[in-house]
Amino acid sequence: MSNQSRETTIYAEPSPFPEGWYFVASRQELLKAKLIRKTWMGEEIVVWCDDNERVCVADAFCPHLGSDLGPAAGGRICSGRLVCPFHGYEFDATGQCVATPYADPPKTARLRVFETHEIAGLIFAWWGVEGRVPQWTLPIEVLEQDGWCDFEISTVRFPGHPQDTTENSVDLGHLNYVHGYDNVVRVERLSIEGHRLMSNFDFRRTQKIAGIANLIFNVTARTSIFGLGYSFVEIREHSVGMDARLWVLATPVDGTLIDMTLVSQVREIRKPKRWVVGLGFLPTRLRAPIMNKFIALQQRHDVQQDVVIWSRARYRSRPRLCRSDGEIMPYRAYCAQFYPAADDSHA
Repeated sequence: MSNQSRETTIYAEPSPFPEGWYFVASRQELLKAKLIRKTWMGEEIVVWCDDNERVCVADAFCPHLGSDLGPAAGGRICSGRLVCPFHGYEFDATGQCVATPYADPPKTARLRVFETHEIAGLIFAWWGVEGRVPQWTLPIEVLEQDGWCDFEISTVRFPGHPQDTTENSVDLGHLNYVHGYDNVVRVERLSIEGHRLMSNFDFRRTQKIAGIANLIFNVTARTSIFGLGYSFVEIREHSVGMDARLWVLATPVDGTLIDMTLVSQVREIRKPKRWVVGLGFLPTRLRAPIMNKFIALQQRHDVQQDVVIWSRARYRSRPRLCRSDGEIMPYRAYCAQFYPAADDSHA
């Protein structure tokens, strides 16, 4: 790539739909709802699970005569198949029509489907520019769940862009100015390997508990980013001796709004170094869930602080940076790969 074309790629106004893997739903939510319809990456989609636990993310309109397949229009799941409310066409988890009430199913009746990937019960789908096939994968390692509490999941919707929200992972300066973190120190150099970015840092946070006590938490955060829709943070809180996980999942909705989904869980705390306003008095089985609710509340509070800024900001293609902002432009160079040129879209 020439210097001129590279500069254009890095500094151009970013597309609202960067290529990559984006969150769709949790398996728990899907099993409860059976059929989910939503706007995702500018697409109208339906999501369901067949009797073999295979998840299908597909176009929300029937290829027969265009009926909406969502539950509000009468779409339903029967024996693991999606049934169209208009003529009863049945679709399996590959998107293929496999039955109709009155004739052999037409082979050409097939839903457009999106490739999926699941991590610890969180379901993601690939969005490629002009239908491009997946260019890379999310982590394939199985995350151990024994000894970890259930997820806390919440979603905030606001006008924004996933490149801006993910930029927080390298914008260490705002952690003190916006969120009040102290002693923010990068412990390793920013690492970029293809579609993966690693940003690791330590910080200290003073937090008021129950409106009474001010407690200081000393935290190491190891952040793994895979594209602009998947950020995974491994947290070690040293003063209590607590391990936590946090997913920050930014998903474009319609080209203006994004959904920021926060997912957290905490490992069982058997011997806390500090009792943290009665933590040591609680039964072991309650410690992690209670601390997880506390973490989820704090993360949502931090995101709401950022939303005030993100939702009103205007993208600066050539930001006037100071010397301490050194990693903003390497980050933006990393982001360029998620906006492939039209010539590359069918690779």
